Amino acid sequence: MQSAVIIAAIALAVFLGYKTKINTGFFCIVFAYFIGCFWMGLKPKALIAFWPTNTMFVIISVSLFYNVAAANGTLEKISRSLLYACRKFPGLLPYALFAVAVILSVMGAAYFTVLAFLAPITLLICEESKMDKLTGAVAINCGALAGGDFPTAALGVIFRGLMDSSYEAAPELEVIDSFVTCLKMFGLAVLFSLILVTIFRFALPANRNIGKDVKFEKPEAYTTAQKQTLYLMVAMMAVVLVFPLLKLLIPGNAVIKLVAGKIDVGLVAFVFAVIALLMKLAPQKEIIARVPWNTILMIAGAGMLIAVAVEAGTIDLLSNWIGSNVPTFLVPIAFSLVGAVMSFFSSTTGVVCPALFPLIPGLSATTGLGAVNLFTCTVLGAQSSAISPFSSGGSLILGSCGNEEERSSLFNRLLFVATPISIGVAAIFNLIVSMVL
Repeated sequence: MQSAVIIAAIALAVFLGYKTKINTGFFCIVFAYFIGCFWMGLKPKALIAFWPTNTMFVIISVSLFYNVAAANGTLEKISRSLLYACRKFPGLLPYALFAVAVILSVMGAAYFTVLAFLAPITLLICEESKMDKLTGAVAINCGALAGGDFPTAALGVIFRGLMDSSYEAAPELEVIDSFVTCLKMFGLAVLFSLILVTIFRFALPANRNIGKDVKFEKPEAYTTAQKQTLYLMVAMMAVVLVFPLLKLLIPGNAVIKLVAGKIDVGLVAFVFAVIALLMKLAPQKEIIARVPWNTILMIAGAGMLIAVAVEAGTIDLLSNWIGSNVPTFLVPIAFSLVGAVMSFFSSTTGVVCPALFPLIPGLSATTGLGAVNLFTCTVLGAQSSAISPFSSGGSLILGSCGNEEERSSLFNRLLFVATPISIGVAAIFNLIVSMVL
């Protein structure tokens, strides 16, 4: 009963936010308060502790740093340079953005880091090239996720560990090679992403005019402040990437392991934001004013209600239901769809995969379905809803919008267009994969 009420409350909060234009996060906090404290018996302090401090901190810190680049024109100059580089083939811009995101993720950048770096640049490129912003958002989101599935990338390492753990609980079953499984998952994720990007590239009417009547003029040279900002952006990416990558290449080095464990994108962004302010690269008042407070409050409020859902056992209820009620031939689609729904409400690596992966070895043995396929269906399904504005990636894309009207429009399109299309395409793709492989 509690789970049904919480799911209904989440849906109602989204509906009320859409109809009243009041921040959805406010409704989520109200529902979390009444359901959590007055029905579930949580103490007010326990409910307040559900406020997603880490997510809020990262969004603020990353926004502050990249607002420097936005305020002094560096991001605009970068976007114009990329546009000029693609001047002969503007229609391939979505695929170029996807490729950049994949490369950064494979190199070791976390999903959040890739989106934080590319989202502001991508939205500016969309404006300059007349490309639909939804297409740009889908391209970089898919690229960051697909690249992260590589066996040695940030997400791939976590998935491999969870796969190995799921077989430790069932020692009587034949263990699969988690590295090879992740490698296959990476390949399928890239294929799925290219299909999805292609759908958005050619299905959205606005994309018919990519590059049309656009003068791809060679951008002016960077100013001194813009050059310094660009150097700081590269340096920040290097700091965030190098040590985690070295940790993978040299796992036995204690110093590298220690330093890598201390690297956090939010804290690093704050360090570089302070350096930029000391160098007077942008006015402090302006970069603070550009922080997307409305989006932050929405994400934080939704996070509280989602945490109440986890506390009520809603997530566990969804995962346990699959094992006992779903016909064999529908299991791959069920894992895909349930993974998508759970990921909409919670973390893929923190909740969805730890909840669903342990079910896979036993289901694979009893149903004859390939474990590799089921692991892939789970991950791709969960990642298909990551474009949602309630996710960390979707929130960063929203936070990169230039004004409130544009942000509100993109919020609705991410929620009601991109998310359902992505989930639906993932379900069909996973069904085909389960039948062919």
